[in-house]
Amino acid sequence: MPTGFDARAYLPRELYEAITDLRVRQPGFADGEADRRARRRVAAPDGKLVILAADHPGRASLRIQDDPLAMADRHEFLARILRVLSHPGIDGFMSTPDIVEDLLILAGLVRERGGQSPLDERLLIGCMNRGGLPGTAWEMDDRFTAFTTRRMLVLGMDGGKFMVRIDPTDRGSLATIEGCVRAISELAEASLLSFLEPLPVVQDNGTYRVVRTARALTEAVSAASAMGASSLYTWMKLPTCPEFERVARATTLPLVILGGEAVGDPRPVLEDLRRGMAAGANVRGAMIGRNALYPGADDPRAIAAAVSAIIHDGSGIDEALAAMEAERDKNLELV
Repeated sequence: MPTGFDARAYLPRELYEAITDLRVRQPGFADGEADRRARRRVAAPDGKLVILAADHPGRASLRIQDDPLAMADRHEFLARILRVLSHPGIDGFMSTPDIVEDLLILAGLVRERGGQSPLDERLLIGCMNRGGLPGTAWEMDDRFTAFTTRRMLVLGMDGGKFMVRIDPTDRGSLATIEGCVRAISELAEASLLSFLEPLPVVQDNGTYRVVRTARALTEAVSAASAMGASSLYTWMKLPTCPEFERVARATTLPLVILGGEAVGDPRPVLEDLRRGMAAGANVRGAMIGRNALYPGADDPRAIAAAVSAIIHDGSGIDEALAAMEAERDKNLELV
């Protein structure tokens, strides 16, 4: 049974505090570690991907269940990221520049202490647009305020991720679409992957709610497939819905399933992934964040194992839960 993950024991204080010290004294340390990072030759060796998403703080989306600021604790957040990445079934990591650079610094420190870099042989994906802050008048005009293609090339990264929420009543969505088109085109020219998240939304009591119907998502996917000067490097990130098979049939582009808000219970998350993977041959994985990072009292590595079992091994729910049991509390020392 879960005993609770001790983030501060996993990421010792001296390692965490060294991040700021290196930012002050040696800001080029992260770029140096990026140069040393071992990169994959093939993005998806078995044709499938599990990417850890950790870009939520960049949009001030910090809530986990009843705690409105849970993801604001950077020490806790980084420890949980490292714990998920400790499982070999996780193919990559996606986040904003500050967190990617934190991870590069930590990877260098771990390497210096004789450990294995958590970023070696992983895809490194940069989040590009975080400007559509929740509750703002410009929320649908989701500006590209984070990674640029040029910076990702400098860091030897593998692709970019961006989201467009489509509200037919708000012209801000059009500006975001234009930004996504530019990003897809630039990344394709550089032979970098694009992970595009097209979400149909409606306003609901002052907030935006994703319309999770087959019709709305199919229309969004159809339009998104045509974005940019080339679609050859584009993957799409989508929520599941009833009749998700219809959505998958709308494109030949590879699809990854998004994880959604943390629920603290792995079974519904795993069941959703299992159903999504069965929807079509072009459903090729998951980009999961909060449900892996904050799985209630459980060990994030255990959830990573279960997700990997479903995506990479085609496991059923019982097999995935068994994988959780096998990996829980395994290798609890970072270095």
